[in-house]
Amino acid sequence: MSNGKASQISRNPRLTALNIQPYNTVHVITVSKEDYLKAILEAESEGETVISATLAHWLKVSPPAVTMAVRRLKKDGLVRVQADGQVTLSATGRRIARKLTLRHHLIERMLSELFGMEWWKVHDEAERLEHAVSPDFESKLLAKLGAGGACPHGNLSELESPASRRRRGLVLLADAEPERTYVVSGIYERDRHLLEFLEARGVRPGAKLSLIERNYDKTLSIRTAARTMVLGRPAADRVWVSPVPSRF
Repeated sequence: MSNGKASQISRNPRLTALNIQPYNTVHVITVSKEDYLKAILEAESEGETVISATLAHWLKVSPPAVTMAVRRLKKDGLVRVQADGQVTLSATGRRIARKLTLRHHLIERMLSELFGMEWWKVHDEAERLEHAVSPDFESKLLAKLGAGGACPHGNLSELESPASRRRRGLVLLADAEPERTYVVSGIYERDRHLLEFLEARGVRPGAKLSLIERNYDKTLSIRTAARTMVLGRPAADRVWVSPVPSRF
């Protein structure tokens, strides 16, 4: 990083230095803009069409704040705004967002694999730390942990769409078949209350569960190593599972 950019960042803690490929290219960007770019990419990966209301809900900010932020991002060439209001990432914006998601992923793995933090806690901690990690430290993490590993929630470093997960043979727990056994593959990680709820019921990445039956009220009766329970659709829609092959 040049001395000028380094001094600029030290004077303003709301600025971060983010390496974009190639690795010697450094982009200076505010924390707020980082959050917006990552939120757009994450919302897209969940299959959502991103508009201002999506970002207001995703980031828990007011609609006027989103309008101003999107205007600045568009001016900086980081997003495009379609005539119908849909917000999409430019090529540069997408590179920044993907770099941020990789950094977040590495920090989650560090907290879990090196420090033993519980899987359901690491997302919130990584959200706070990701803006403070330097490119040098990030490269050390990547060398230490290796590329390609799943995060503690079972999710890959490259954000996946629902269609991509299905191509890998995964299904939502909400769509699972009765009298089948599954392994939990990945869980939506942005809802801390959901993660704690599932952990208390033995639904965690790598855990086996059996779908006993679908109930009339659209809940699921499932069995885990911890207990037999009824799980509602809102929770079951956030859990991806992999079928365990039947034994003949």
